[in-house]
Amino acid sequence: MTIEKGRSWGRPGCLPAGGVVVGSDAEARAVAESSRRVGEAVPTLGLLGGDLCRTLGGRGDAERIRHGEATIVSVDLGSVLVDGRQHWFVAHLLARRSWWRGRVVAAMNAQFIGHWDVAPRAHPGDGLLDTLDADVGVGERWKARSRLPAGTHVPHPAIAERRVKAIQFDFERPTPVRLDGQRVADAWALSVRVEPDALTCVI
Repeated sequence: MTIEKGRSWGRPGCLPAGGVVVGSDAEARAVAESSRRVGEAVPTLGLLGGDLCRTLGGRGDAERIRHGEATIVSVDLGSVLVDGRQHWFVAHLLARRSWWRGRVVAAMNAQFIGHWDVAPRAHPGDGLLDTLDADVGVGERWKARSRLPAGTHVPHPAIAERRVKAIQFDFERPTPVRLDGQRVADAWALSVRVEPDALTCVI
């Protein structure tokens, strides 16, 4: 259930039979993408690590998610057409040629990318993706990068922030695209959207 102000989110439980334990966003994405490609429901994911797990407050405790009093939550899934080919991501999409020059685009389902608090307002269960689109000079880029661990790089007049259900990005030249930390393609165009409540996760 998509989170709503004033309503509880999640329920007590543990990983059901048929659930899959994953230790990273890349592993979770692989499970989700393989299921989506054959038209099957994504199995319940037991999260032991990764940026989605961290955003949800997961403890990385295998015993807890299998047998203990864990929490079961419904979360969103990101979907993207990369030059017309569909892919999925559980935590984040990042499109950039370099950290130090050129355009950087992020679509965030999770709040974090590693140690960086990239999208402080992002919530994996709100039915929205938080997007950032920036192309700033080296000096401002360095300042923003130094503020990323604390999430204080935004708001910034040169960083376009949006909270969206769907969005299109076009690039002037092929740009490497990474989904959950894995490079999948170099793209001229991205069509990104959220699939609300598409995943069930245990943390």
